[in-house]
Amino acid sequence: MIAIGGNSLIKDPRHLSESDQYRALTETSARIAPIVRDGWRVAIGHGNGPQVGFVLRRSELAAGELPEVPLDVCDAETQGSIGYELQQTLGNAFRRLGIDRQAVTVVTQVEVDPADPAFGAPSKPIGSFMDRATAIRRRDEDGWVVREDAGRGWRRVVASPRPLRIVEEAAVTALLGRGFVVITVGGGGIPVVADEEGHLRGIAAVIDKDHASALLASVVGADVFVISTAVERVALDWGRPGQRPVDRLTVSEARRYLAEGVHFAPGSMAPKIEACIDFLERGGAEAVITSPDNLGLALLGRAGTHIVRD
Repeated sequence: MIAIGGNSLIKDPRHLSESDQYRALTETSARIAPIVRDGWRVAIGHGNGPQVGFVLRRSELAAGELPEVPLDVCDAETQGSIGYELQQTLGNAFRRLGIDRQAVTVVTQVEVDPADPAFGAPSKPIGSFMDRATAIRRRDEDGWVVREDAGRGWRRVVASPRPLRIVEEAAVTALLGRGFVVITVGGGGIPVVADEEGHLRGIAAVIDKDHASALLASVVGADVFVISTAVERVALDWGRPGQRPVDRLTVSEARRYLAEGVHFAPGSMAPKIEACIDFLERGGAEAVITSPDNLGLALLGRAGTHIVRD
């Protein structure tokens, strides 16, 4: 299971167009294809934060002409669009290597607990900045939770609950068993809640894509869970004079460093470490954090930070 980060889709703030994203995914696919050639069965999760922001902004600009797009539908739209580009770029990479394989996207719902404590403390900013008057109006009229953001304006914030269940897990497992490369849990999945009868409905929330990918990795029985991010290895004392990269951590070591609170930035490396620990504690054998350039080497044990059970 490979969870690819935002740097696999958007290189920098100057390259935000669909053609820029396609080029970035072409590079990422060229790194994943040799892993498939080497015999690995592969599932891929991905982020979608900026892309959801783009959809929301287009919806805001069209307000008065067209209905606004709900957040869960934004998730579905971006799962489809990013999945399409990954399917195509992976297919092209497979053909270049002479691999008879096909990638397929599963638009994935992820069930969360409506009683998750995160709903009582929304913290994930989404959408555009607003002035105070607009923010208060949206709060009063639409029930939004809004918050002032470091003097830059007001933004809507939503909850980031933990994933409980991958709704389409049986389909993903079946496709992997048939040899497909499966693109799934895009953006952490579309957050849904179930009523007493098991009927699902989408909600406004953001699920961390690394936590959702870790859950899927457990469900499908992945041997290795890989998080692709901007750095080749995890560093202790990140951003401090004593910063040092690490090649290997046990679960107990990772937990201790997390608890110390100075090594892994909240909202950045900390949730990645947490996701790796969750995967391993559910029975996984190995988790790896590394950069896109080093995916193949990491699976050979020659790059990245490897996290293992005690």
